[in-house]
Amino acid sequence: MQLKRSELRIKIMTILYQIDMYKQNKMEYNVDDVIKENLEIDNEFVKEIVYGVNTYYNELNEIADKYLSSWKIDRLDKTGAAILRMSLYELIYTDTPNVVVINEAVELAKKYSDDSVRKMINAVLDKYMKDNL
Repeated sequence: MQLKRSELRIKIMTILYQIDMYKQNKMEYNVDDVIKENLEIDNEFVKEIVYGVNTYYNELNEIADKYLSSWKIDRLDKTGAAILRMSLYELIYTDTPNVVVINEAVELAKKYSDDSVRKMINAVLDKYMKDNL
């Protein structure tokens, strides 16, 4: 079964959320195992984003914090933070069109976060894009 990229992003968001919970609770985990728990098939897009976000976790947090007005990424709900990290990674390190990344992030936030978080995610990605791309 081939999943669309938007469906894969939901999986990625879930995986990143789980990893964040493992970190917060100081539990051991294996990234590949977390991916396999959430995805029946092997998918390079999912692996690239999950491993990329984990590799650049601190840098992505710093970028998010820079563009969040009077906030830090840690104040966002874990789902919103996962969406923001994933989207920043995709904007910076992949060749996915910027408009697609931002649209997908906003759609995920509409579905899985509250409206204020959606607005923050949209604003951060928009400001980052205008300053850097």
